Amino acid sequence: MQIERREFLSTLSLAGAAALFSGNPLLAATSPKKDKLGIALVGLGYYSTDLLAPALQLTEKCYLAGIVTGTPSKAEAWKAKYNIPEKNIYNYQNFDQIANNPDIDIVYVVLPPSMHREYVVRAAKAGKHVFCEKPMAPSVADCEAMINACKSNKRKLAIGYRCQHDPNIQAYMQVAKEQKFGKVKMINSAAGYFDARTDHWKQKKSLGGGVMGDMGVYALQGARLATGEEPVSVIAQASTTRPEIYKEVEETMMFMLEFPSGARAACQTSFGINMNHLQVNYEKGWLKMEPQSGYNGNKGSMSDGTIINFPIKSQQAKQMDEDCLAIMNGTDLIAPGEEGLRDIRVVEAIYKSVASGKAVKI
Repeated sequence: MQIERREFLSTLSLAGAAALFSGNPLLAATSPKKDKLGIALVGLGYYSTDLLAPALQLTEKCYLAGIVTGTPSKAEAWKAKYNIPEKNIYNYQNFDQIANNPDIDIVYVVLPPSMHREYVVRAAKAGKHVFCEKPMAPSVADCEAMINACKSNKRKLAIGYRCQHDPNIQAYMQVAKEQKFGKVKMINSAAGYFDARTDHWKQKKSLGGGVMGDMGVYALQGARLATGEEPVSVIAQASTTRPEIYKEVEETMMFMLEFPSGARAACQTSFGINMNHLQVNYEKGWLKMEPQSGYNGNKGSMSDGTIINFPIKSQQAKQMDEDCLAIMNGTDLIAPGEEGLRDIRVVEAIYKSVASGKAVKI
């Protein structure tokens, strides 16, 4: 997900601009109920272009209503490809005017993590519900500010944890709830890929880069969701095999989690190694997933012969439809802002452990 340097720099001077605009709560309260909610994608990098926009052609409860981009050529291309009205196309200078557009119900923030807080807060102040890609933000303080902004403006905030909408992942979450094989004893959770890029936001500290907040969240969630618990301590070690590329952030992270029940999880994540698996050892059996966090094809097996292999057309379409239904019906989101905060709280502890060389309580 690349962002033009001029786009990034221009946003820095606009932080105060959000205060000049606010959503109209009366307009929101009196708007007719819709069958489909309009989504505006903020940031038109790889994830928006190759995954979210195509998924929005499959959704039943939402549609691609608008875009926000700092690149005029992208605006023209998307306008033509998806028949987006001119009035629903924004840039980073006039973004806050989205408050006056009834076509747009949800703003989906798909920018580098360092920019998530600003645009989630501005969207909430504009009276829009917000979807935000993971990692939620670089810090716990940012996450809390985002949650508070949405709550104070009575808007919902969903984190783009597509995997939690996948029935294959939900299957192993259910094993933890039912304690089908007794208590969890040990977990091995890994998520990584070889990234050949050399100048990307994921390699820049100022933009929220580093593997831990990106692929590391999948390794972390594998452990959290498999136990159904939140970790209480962590010890971690960061490394890189390509210091000429990973000058500012880690390429690989290994971390060991301890849970309240006594379960342990050994987790690995990397931008230099292809890996994507989960193994859970219980008191009376085991569960394996490989892959555990792919865009599709997640599958697994259990020691009693149970196969986990539920077909799914599009994780992203299912995610957005289910989040839109929650907004429409006023029900709980599967992965609200608080879920993103839980992960970033652990991520912060992991970095503290790396810095100190010691285990850190969470």
